[in-house]
Amino acid sequence: MDISCRFDGDVATFDISGRLDQDSAGQLKAASREIVAAGNCKMIIDMSRLEFINSSGLGSLVSLLKDIRTNNGSLKLVIPAPFIREIFEITQLCNIFDIYSDEKNARRSFNEALVKC
Repeated sequence: MDISCRFDGDVATFDISGRLDQDSAGQLKAASREIVAAGNCKMIIDMSRLEFINSSGLGSLVSLLKDIRTNNGSLKLVIPAPFIREIFEITQLCNIFDIYSDEKNARRSFNEALVKC
């Protein structure tokens, strides 16, 4: 898996590609925990170029979501691929994650949440 992180204001965006599985789940956990520990708790995981995800990958995302929520943050997932979205629907994880088709809408949702508060 390839992973990169970029910042736009107070939002960290991780672009991941390849396979999110047992071999790479730790890599995502380590990179994201470093960002959360630095106090940045608005995060987008862009899975536009993800080719595969299994239970280990899903587990790393659930763990990350827990870390971010513990720090009063918010996590958005960008999942345009139907076959990846289907995994989230089958596992009912679509009910706990905020999932968007593109990064623009995911980013906009942070601002909309601020308006509602």
